[in-house]
Amino acid sequence: MNKVITIDGPSASGKGTLAILLAERLNWKILDSGALYRAFAYFSISENDQKLIEQNLRKISFNIADNSIQVLFENEDISGHLRTEETAIQASKISSLPSTREILLPIQRFFSETSNLIADGRDMGSVVFPNANFKFFLDAAPEVRAKRRYLELQKRGQEVNMHDLINDIVERDKKDRTRELSPLIKTEDSILLDSTNLNQESILAEALQHIKERNIL
Repeated sequence: MNKVITIDGPSASGKGTLAILLAERLNWKILDSGALYRAFAYFSISENDQKLIEQNLRKISFNIADNSIQVLFENEDISGHLRTEETAIQASKISSLPSTREILLPIQRFFSETSNLIADGRDMGSVVFPNANFKFFLDAAPEVRAKRRYLELQKRGQEVNMHDLINDIVERDKKDRTRELSPLIKTEDSILLDSTNLNQESILAEALQHIKERNIL
């Protein structure tokens, strides 16, 4: 039986980075659920056959390169296609639909069938992998998360306003935590990691210590 570690948390909490670091350290596969939703949107733009879309999604794989995740489809890097405005708009339209989540649930679980898995998202431990071997919930103060997003967007050459970013993050948190379908929650059996005052290495060390204490490797 393959093992699963889930990492849930709000936007810009650092869960994606922690997932990458853990996957590299443990030599496990990684599932970026947000990218999978964008891939679903990407395929839906040009394809109406639902069965074919599902087949395509099962051919997706995730590769870690230069501290980021590449999304591969039949060994072709489609990461750039998933970041386009057209894909973002489509993903926003379909991500909250119950039918979309019903389709993606077994596909997400499919990734754990072939190898040990680090699963990153907002409902990985609560819905997708409720029996995961270990669950983390990563959080940080909104101001800290806004600063991280600010620096990230600056690197992309985008002009952003810190005050607006903080408001956007607070509003998104409210929507994620109060939505009817798969709300963002910390399950009782998940470990809270607060990254407000910790760097990447410190968060990784804390996570590895919890995993070691549970002796799940």
